[in-house]
Amino acid sequence: DRLWDVRRRYTYGVPAAILFALTLLGLYAFWLEPNRLIVKRVDIPLPGWPGGRPLRVVAIGDIHGGAPYMTAQKIKSMVQLANRQKPDVVALLGDYVILGVLGGRFMEPETVAGALSGLSAPGGVFAVLGNHDWWYNGPRLRTALERAGFRVLEDEVATITVDGRKVHVAGLADEWTRRPDVEKTLALLPAGEPALVLTHGPDLFPKIPRLNGLTLAAHTHGGQVRLPLMGAPIVPSRYRQRYVAGIVREGDRTMFVTSGVGTSVLPVRLGVPPEIAVLTLKGKDEAASKTPAP
Repeated sequence: DRLWDVRRRYTYGVPAAILFALTLLGLYAFWLEPNRLIVKRVDIPLPGWPGGRPLRVVAIGDIHGGAPYMTAQKIKSMVQLANRQKPDVVALLGDYVILGVLGGRFMEPETVAGALSGLSAPGGVFAVLGNHDWWYNGPRLRTALERAGFRVLEDEVATITVDGRKVHVAGLADEWTRRPDVEKTLALLPAGEPALVLTHGPDLFPKIPRLNGLTLAAHTHGGQVRLPLMGAPIVPSRYRQRYVAGIVREGDRTMFVTSGVGTSVLPVRLGVPPEIAVLTLKGKDEAASKTPAP
């Protein structure tokens, strides 16, 4: 009888424990983590970047207004959090809307732009459009963002002055839905001067020439799910894990890929919390001089 009791407990207890664990994991992945918002702070030393006070850039990507947990109020709270970081420049990296996601509800471009309109930075707020924006209505998104006070760059370059020094901001067209002219656009950047290159997707990075600055991208969502040892099973990039998220260095060129804020296809995040990225750009020599000697 005792042996039978042990077998019965094992037979029913182990599957029940597994089911309970999977239920908890599902609740976390489909409810808790997608509803979070963290501030990811990253120092990025760049060769050739001018000394003096570092440049602080807030990068926000893949908002997907109307996706689960991405209400207008949530976007406004994100704006307040971003402003508290006291950025010099804000980079909006595309995909402000989404046409369909499980459990979501479409949000008009004007509503998303209105919720974002409180974003503020001395150097300005710059935006590029993403594939979801063009799948819906790219010109309408551009108009809505411009009316909110933002500069939308589509194979264009703008120049700002921060603390008395010039910084150039280039915005490239979305690779999935447009035909970005990388060579012509980046030829407008004065050689050797500090520059930021904004692109929705990271796959343009191999086409970007050497420059004194940083490329900023989004689109991947960090895979939305990242598993131990395996990494992200699904990455919407030709380069897979290579461009999934974070700092990417290839030779003397540097890119940062943010894992974004919203969700696409399924409202799930696991190991990849929604983020706004606060990037501190500084000269490599300056960064080294502040490192304590061993």
